[in-house]
Amino acid sequence: MSHNTPSLLDRLSLNQETVRQWSLPELADGCARAGVRGVGLWRAPVQQFGVAAAARLIRDAGLRVTSLCRGGFFTAADPVERAAALDDNRAALDEAAAVGTDTLVLVSGGLPPGSRDLPGARERVADALGELAPYAAERGVRLALEPLHPMYAADRCVVSTLAQALDLAERFPADRVGVVVDTYHLWWDDTVGAQIGRAGGTGGAGSRLAAFQLADWVTPLPEGVLLGRGQLGDGSVDLRWFRERVETAGYRGPVEVEIFNPALWARDGAEVLAEIVRRVRTHVV
Repeated sequence: MSHNTPSLLDRLSLNQETVRQWSLPELADGCARAGVRGVGLWRAPVQQFGVAAAARLIRDAGLRVTSLCRGGFFTAADPVERAAALDDNRAALDEAAAVGTDTLVLVSGGLPPGSRDLPGARERVADALGELAPYAAERGVRLALEPLHPMYAADRCVVSTLAQALDLAERFPADRVGVVVDTYHLWWDDTVGAQIGRAGGTGGAGSRLAAFQLADWVTPLPEGVLLGRGQLGDGSVDLRWFRERVETAGYRGPVEVEIFNPALWARDGAEVLAEIVRRVRTHVV
């Protein structure tokens, strides 16, 4: 790594869902004890704990919130449903600002019931970004559009590639709409290296690289597929290659480990975090 790149371990962030077994106070304490300075939070547990209380807890532990998950689900064709989704996303932006993060991760949403119109659904994502971008800017939060693996296109995310995410994001200023690079979702795409370079743009304020998340791809996939992410180093993803690509593109932000895996949730959280730090040293640095 170049001398101007902060140590990767200094930039490490633990997404809350990776250690779902931990309460928010346990998350704050566990990360502080392990020397992990960043946490990625999810809305439901933050709301349950209290947004202001969660913000205070994380701040008092000396941690920073690297992202809030998640907004999005913009693809409803019904006007009432669409208005409700936009209201929920405004609330998510308020929550992101309150907990002190500048990144709200967006999952676009799948096809409406009975629809087969992927391009039309993506246009509704663009429309929603246009509505929300000024509100986000007022709160100092960037909308971070995350492409998900194509197996989620029908029910969860009609944005399947980094190119598709950038095609949408580039309609808006880079400081308002960026993209998420998640190794789990993008490892299979032979254009992803070039698209990461495209996302980096001219670097600095022109970069659209809003977040970088790590998880491995292991098979067989579980039924339902959501909870099939692998511990770093257990699967098929060249994690170091991704880290090198985003850094070459100018990214110096948090490196967030986001793994949904019941086997990890069944273990002691401190053990899981210690294992993650070891795996990052072995497979990512």
